Amino acid sequence: MGISRDSRHKRSATGAMRATYRKKRAFEKGRQTSATRIGPKRIHLVRTRGGNRKFRGLRIESGNFSWGSEGISRKCRVIGVSYHPSNNELVRTNTLTKSAVVQVDAAPFRQWYENHYGQGVGRRRQRAAGEKDEEVKKSKSVEAKQADRFKKQGKVEPAIERQFEASRLYAVIASRPGQSGRCDGYILEGEELAFYQRAIRK
Repeated sequence: MGISRDSRHKRSATGAMRATYRKKRAFEKGRQTSATRIGPKRIHLVRTRGGNRKFRGLRIESGNFSWGSEGISRKCRVIGVSYHPSNNELVRTNTLTKSAVVQVDAAPFRQWYENHYGQGVGRRRQRAAGEKDEEVKKSKSVEAKQADRFKKQGKVEPAIERQFEASRLYAVIASRPGQSGRCDGYILEGEELAFYQRAIRK
């Protein structure tokens, strides 16, 4: 039978069978889902209408995620799928699709934050264990600049700081891995983060 995206095979609104006036057409064709999983990068090219191409992501392990309130993006490793608004099965199988809530590695963002503000973030556990941060020599002007930045907008909300302690941040995938072959998205913050954390706990 194959996967079809036409509506000619459906019954009309009254329940009547529609008359068959033509055979199947290539532009009504559907394809199998990509079911993108986490793993070493594997992407297939699909020729589409007009000689265009889709990049069918079969395995993806990292993506470009942005931290909106700080206005930066970093390439991060995707650790796992935590929540999916459409289907719990996609969480169990770690399937990457658009709007899936995933956990990403926090290390690139922590590194940027500490370089930019000169302050540690999510280091409470280390301090409790008695580990010491390595002292980096800085000039007075650099220290003053970093302190000024921190005073203006360096505060991180407690929910995100707790995630930094676990070295994992919640993020949403905004791209379509099965169409573009990329797994890009943004870090969850504020009310949106609170909403998804409630959903994950349920």
